[in-house]
Amino acid sequence: MHNKRWYIVIALAVIIAFAASGCSMMNPQSKPEQTPAAPQKQAVEGNEPEILVFMHETGEKKKMKMEEYVAGVVAGEMKNDWPVEALAVQAILARTFTLQAMDEKSGVPARGTQASTDIKEFQAYNAKAVNDSVKKAVEMTRGMVITYQGKPIQAWFHASAGGITATAKEGLNYKEDEPPYIQSVKSPDDLAPADVQNWTASFTKKELMDALNKMGKTITSLDSIEIGKKGPSGRSITLLVNKNIEVSGPELRVGLDSVKLKSMLLDKVGISGDNVMFTGKGYGHGVGISQWGVNKLTTMGKKPEEIIGQYFKDVTIEKRWN
Repeated sequence: MHNKRWYIVIALAVIIAFAASGCSMMNPQSKPEQTPAAPQKQAVEGNEPEILVFMHETGEKKKMKMEEYVAGVVAGEMKNDWPVEALAVQAILARTFTLQAMDEKSGVPARGTQASTDIKEFQAYNAKAVNDSVKKAVEMTRGMVITYQGKPIQAWFHASAGGITATAKEGLNYKEDEPPYIQSVKSPDDLAPADVQNWTASFTKKELMDALNKMGKTITSLDSIEIGKKGPSGRSITLLVNKNIEVSGPELRVGLDSVKLKSMLLDKVGISGDNVMFTGKGYGHGVGISQWGVNKLTTMGKKPEEIIGQYFKDVTIEKRWN
């Protein structure tokens, strides 16, 4: 009897311990509540790096501290009169982009540098547009980097998601496995200019045929064009030309003019006389963070870490240096 009492006491203790820890003995499959999307970590590495930057305007290579470079990128990639919290998101993206490129590709190998001011090969950069707001945004996010499982992520962003972001495969024709932190989510892009929220782009048949031929799709006449496969966000992954020629949507956008053909979030496409007409919404590839969405979220009182956690899934913001 004495031993039985002890067994009962031990069993009760185990049950109480499980209850206190939030675990359920009745339902071992129950999931714990989700943790915040982007928890803050403290410094893990220590010192701010100094990087070598290729200055494409002059052709020189210039050494500068990472935070100085990040400030120039923020001023180049976002309007410097936007809310400081929005600029802060861009600063974290710029820092993450740079470190990820340094880790994965040694920066810009063709230049022998860690970064470049040429937007075609790295990020936009405009040191002359750095103002007090940009400086404050960079300082308040100093050393902060977005990581997934300890590594800097592919910090993709675009001007406007048109209401919903894209997966990497549909927005960028990404050839590798879909990054686990990329997701298609709703984005509040209603502060974007009217010609970004809804637009029409017109190209001549010849312009479209020339673009297709450069893509290796040889055609001698253009009789029809329609939307083909769509991705999770509704973007056109493919377009169907002359009923039987399948073309990559993201590749065609770049091949035609990605400034004029603003996105692949298309409402319709068709031929009108000698012209090919595209109607759609949003601006950019749609993957990752929408800048106009960020702008709206800051007006709603969202903090940079919250905004990043809204667009990227299961990421952490690490503070790499003080």
